[in-house]
Amino acid sequence: MQEYGTKAREMDEQDALAGFRKAFGTVLDEVIYLDGNSLGPLPRKTLLMLDHKVREEWGQGMIRSWNKGWFDLPLRLGRKLAPLIGAGEDEVIFCDSVTVNFMKLVAAVIQRDPHRTRIVTDDLNFPSNFYALDGLLKGSGNGREVLYLESPDGIELPADLFRDAITQDTALVTVSHVAFKSGYLHDLEAICEIAHSKGALVLADLSHSVGALPIHLNEWGVDLAVGCSYKYLNGGPGAPAFVFVRKELLEELPQVLTGWMGCADPFGFSRTYSPAAGMRRFLVGTPPILSLQAIEPGLDLLLEAGLEPLRRKAVQLSEFLLEMYEDWLQPLGFTLGSPLSPERRGSHLSFRHPEAYRINKAMIEPRNGVPPVVPDFRKPDNLRLGMAPLYLRFHDIYRAVQRVVAIVESREFEYFSHDGPTVT
Repeated sequence: MQEYGTKAREMDEQDALAGFRKAFGTVLDEVIYLDGNSLGPLPRKTLLMLDHKVREEWGQGMIRSWNKGWFDLPLRLGRKLAPLIGAGEDEVIFCDSVTVNFMKLVAAVIQRDPHRTRIVTDDLNFPSNFYALDGLLKGSGNGREVLYLESPDGIELPADLFRDAITQDTALVTVSHVAFKSGYLHDLEAICEIAHSKGALVLADLSHSVGALPIHLNEWGVDLAVGCSYKYLNGGPGAPAFVFVRKELLEELPQVLTGWMGCADPFGFSRTYSPAAGMRRFLVGTPPILSLQAIEPGLDLLLEAGLEPLRRKAVQLSEFLLEMYEDWLQPLGFTLGSPLSPERRGSHLSFRHPEAYRINKAMIEPRNGVPPVVPDFRKPDNLRLGMAPLYLRFHDIYRAVQRVVAIVESREFEYFSHDGPTVT
């Protein structure tokens, strides 16, 4: 296995993005963090910036700070995110959670054309989106239905499978751009072409792709999108999500979840709701200012690094990991739970093993004094490793595989129970 250690050092020496690692402090020297696809680490600037915002803007400015940047923050951050997702500056806003934003958009599409009664999705989508669809359609009448396409292998779902499912009755097609479990990367451009030929709209959940790979929403023809900011954007736990609406659609989509911050004159306090111009109409309640402010340093890092270089490094990290998988993990009973082709894969890899859960626990809680390795686990047997290129080194991947091999060969995982924490 030593040859992989040598290769890792050589690749790290050639890494043009290596300097970005220091933006996250020394904690990454104490732990090998492979869970940035679930929660990104804390940028140093976020800590310093929040201290200033709390002490000065809240502490000294108090309510006056609403007129010194707070009120416009959701739209300003949306303008900053726009180039990272291939959107216009006036097509994005930060607000609420992914699921709440998802429900807003689906409800608007349903009302836009009540004669279209079908929504098409697939079984690789994130379950919260299923729950939202079920909740919206319960009691809605009009014979509405959700059609769930099934992946042939639980890993991929080719765009052609949408062709027969999308009919003239279809209002909406919705997918997770990158599947949360397998990392499968949907061909959004192909899906949009199929959907638009039948008059249906496309809603993409970008949560597992934004900040990890180049996204071109307008070029691909995507109509609507949502996404979170706490994975590859490093915005912090539970950081506000974002909404994208293609500009031409904005006036066609009735806002169903209406609140004072989304109305044309929130401080007019009228009893009658009138929607604000542009994306501001997707606001509902008062924005969480401190959480919104914590998103910006992560956005700045991504804009500085550039998504094309980040994607190249992420693919290199993944391919290096797959080399070691074939030589070292596959003989230990692991199978690949992600697409083999990097063109059809996001920035995380899943490896399946009957003892994946206990291996995951042994990696996070080592018994022998070695540094923790933090992946995550997804039922029933997926060990999920995130290749976040801003801060990961090739040597980190090498050491992580070394650790997995040691855990399995020594059967260290047997010291851990099958019971565990709520969050995995």
